[in-house]
This record gives sequence, structure tokens and C-alpha cells, in this order.
Amino acid sequence: MEEQSVIHSTFVIERSYPATPERVFGAFSDPAKKRRWFAEGEGFEVEHFEMDFQVGGKECARFRISEATPLTGTACTNDTTYQDIVPRRRVVFAYTMTLGDKRISASLVTIEFLSADEGTNLVFTEQGAFFEGADGPATREEGWRKLLERLSDEFPR
Repeated sequence: MEEQSVIHSTFVIERSYPATPERVFGAFSDPAKKRRWFAEGEGFEVEHFEMDFQVGGKECARFRISEATPLTGTACTNDTTYQDIVPRRRVVFAYTMTLGDKRISASLVTIEFLSADEGTNLVFTEQGAFFEGADGPATREEGWRKLLERLSDEFPR
């Protein structure tokens, strides 16, 4: 039997933030804020980040892995196209990830911003296709969990 060439997976992450939906949405729509929590960070060297936050707009983040792993120095690119944006309520985007010169996945993401008594409940849903040599759904989910934890730094108590 031939090895499966693609793994399909869906995962959902729910987080609560002590900020209004407008502020949490702003952390996704403002390029400086998004770069801070999404692209910058320990273990990565940002080479390029651009963002056109509108339906049909593109976002591109390219960075190199700088931490000591077998992938040290490898370029990683995230190319995004915004599919649907409803201010303070929803963002839908499609994105691909490339490691070196190899595409490793293609995904559709929906982020919902739900008003709550103490701020915002965020619901993140990713439907992904992970290709040979990809990080896989479990690793991708863990990566998004870490990113959404970093997002909380935008809303200090």
C-alpha cells in the first residue's frame, strides 16, 4: 500500500481575552500588532512581513528558523489570502506554508470574535491539508496554541 500523500485534519482552539472584540480584532487587522505576536519571537528571524488586510488582500510572512534544531537556517514562508472579513466578528483566510522550497500544507481558517462578559471569546477553526514532510496537524495545532497565547500579551490586565 502506498503511503498517504495528504493528511486532512480539522481542529478548533477556543481562547478568552480580557479585551473587547474590537481590540482583539484589531490585533489581527493592524499590521504592526499582528507582526509583533504572529511573526516575531524567539527561535525565528523575520525576513519579510507584509499585510493587506481586506477581502482579497494578501499577507506574507517569511522567516528563518534560528533555534538549534535540524531545521536551523531553513526558510519558512506563510502566504495568506483574506477570504471574508466582518469587523469585530469574523476573519476567514486561506494560507499555504512552505518549508525551504517545499509546500507543506494548505489551510482554510475561520476566526470568530464573540463578545463575553469579561471580554472576548475567540474561536479559531482550521481545516488543513498536510502534505508529505509536513509538520502535521498536531504540530500545527500546537503552533497556533502558542501564537494565540502570545496574542494575550497584547491585552495586559
